[in-house]
Amino acid sequence: MSDTTAGSRHAIPLTDVAPGRWTLDPAGSTVAFEHKSIWGLVNVKGTFTKISGEGEVLPGGSAHGTLTIDAASVDTKHKKRDIHLRSADFFDVDNHPSITFTATGVAPSGKGTVEVAGELTVAGASGPLAFTAEATEATADAVTLTAGLLVNRKDFGVTWNQLGTMKDISTLAITARFTRLPA
Repeated sequence: MSDTTAGSRHAIPLTDVAPGRWTLDPAGSTVAFEHKSIWGLVNVKGTFTKISGEGEVLPGGSAHGTLTIDAASVDTKHKKRDIHLRSADFFDVDNHPSITFTATGVAPSGKGTVEVAGELTVAGASGPLAFTAEATEATADAVTLTAGLLVNRKDFGVTWNQLGTMKDISTLAITARFTRLPA
């Protein structure tokens, strides 16, 4: 697994983020991906249309939580490809309906960024994942984090590759907007 930073110059301080329980706002959140195929000549782009999550911000600003993706909600705007992505060759949604990232450590790192560490589970295989996320919104009642990261599909047993047409690395773009739950 590889890590890239969000890299925007619009990060904002996280000083207003209050301790407590938080829930993912699906309407303000996206998980998109891009993967090179056909020997790097074609970029397959898609999104997952059903995501959920929750977390807890602790006093001092550290946090932990979970982001859950409905693997069957994969949408590349190509029906036949989406059916194949749901199959046992890729996400195996019949046996593993969710892709889950469990953030075991989220720590402010200055200049409106947080260091995120946890475990990603895809198609029943789990592995560590660490990346930097950037705050694009941070108030007492809402925080939006964005991140761009690289994931090697082979780290999760997703090895199908007819005629060697697929690259190993997928690029993920995540926007996760969390709202604070009433105390």
